[in-house]
Amino acid sequence: MKENRLTSISLEDVLTLVKQRDPDQPEFLQAVHEVMESVIPFVLETPRYQRKGLIERLIEPERMLIFRVPWEDDEGNYRVNRGYRVQFSSALGPYKGGLRFHPSVNLSIVKFLAFEQIFKNSLTGLPLGGGKGGSDLNPKGLSDGEMMRFCQSFMNELFRNISSDKDVPAGDIGVGEREVGFMFGQYKRLTAEFTGVLTGKGLSYGGSKVRMQSTGYGLLYFVDEMLKHHGQSISGLRTVISGSGNVAQFACQKALDLGARVVAMSDSDGFIYDEEGLNEEKLNLIIELKNERRGRLSEAAEELGCEYHEGSPWSVPCELALPCATQNEIGENEAKALVQNGVVCVAEGANMPCNDKAIHTFRDSGVLYGPGKASNAGGVAVSGLEMSQNSERLSWSFEDVDEKLIHIMKGIHNKCVDYGGSGKRVDYVRGSNVAGFIKVADAMIAQGHV
Repeated sequence: MKENRLTSISLEDVLTLVKQRDPDQPEFLQAVHEVMESVIPFVLETPRYQRKGLIERLIEPERMLIFRVPWEDDEGNYRVNRGYRVQFSSALGPYKGGLRFHPSVNLSIVKFLAFEQIFKNSLTGLPLGGGKGGSDLNPKGLSDGEMMRFCQSFMNELFRNISSDKDVPAGDIGVGEREVGFMFGQYKRLTAEFTGVLTGKGLSYGGSKVRMQSTGYGLLYFVDEMLKHHGQSISGLRTVISGSGNVAQFACQKALDLGARVVAMSDSDGFIYDEEGLNEEKLNLIIELKNERRGRLSEAAEELGCEYHEGSPWSVPCELALPCATQNEIGENEAKALVQNGVVCVAEGANMPCNDKAIHTFRDSGVLYGPGKASNAGGVAVSGLEMSQNSERLSWSFEDVDEKLIHIMKGIHNKCVDYGGSGKRVDYVRGSNVAGFIKVADAMIAQGHV
């Protein structure tokens, strides 16, 4: 293989090319490996996709932005963080993907998230390209004033490269309605335009109903389809959810609605365990603790009447596991523990929470496994619906948006079945990767060598 060029289409050659260009980006390499492990065998069977440099173009972002974000804290100290926006693919539409504020953010993580976003957005059926961004800011403990000054400084640089028809960011870890509001206000101030340039906005100025619930609700709608397709039901299943932020909260709420027994939730320190299962009252206490008091689960375990344990929740016996925290939280050991304890279904609410060895463990053990690009696509789906409402200057009802979300998640499940259903059990990894690839590849071929 010549440098920076594929001479043959193979997984080894693709990964070698990525390593040559980005040897210090393990998360991005992991994301490419996960997708191409399914896509390359399909490409080798389909001559249409073996030309025009599709693979080379698909794994290289169209644009990568890195910039400094200077801001002042409440004590008058001048601080500087790094900002990112990776505009990976516009084959299907304007770049679409969230902004993450977290100390772990670096170019590798932003590129992996943006790469995954290409296929996730494709699966929704909406005209959305793939992008992602963020900053290495640690938002914990920041006052409203500090966060406002940071978001305004962040937008001072980013605004040049986004618009409602070019790139439409949203929220992600560390970026909620408050942060989106601060950034939208600064964008409006800089451009003198009131447009649908950001999603996840407040309902008072163009946000969509169900947007807050969308990723968690969509996850459970997808799980419900997975289980029904294989002759099973979610009702009564012992369920473990990692995380206790937005996605985990609404995943828990919808799981309870569908009759699951949620026995554990976690944060970065540890997890609560309730053998009888959480109820709506306890969930509301967790939501109040996390969203208003910004506290830790350890502080509320006694109030909740739950056991508290340090560490990961994946040793808790369950039939349904929903990782909703962060990338690579489930490795081979955690996956084996889940299998030994009788897990039936694992579906990702976070982006790439299971590493390659964990994924193979689940698939080899016959566990139903829903990859994040399919199972957590509800968030970007409703973001896309928010864009539609903004363009039409309309606001749809909660019921209308929720019905559209259910329809989109069912459609994603059907695509996974179409391309991953050759055996008794659906291979959701292959199904989601191939279905997402086909739409993007067809658009790239139609648009020429751009």
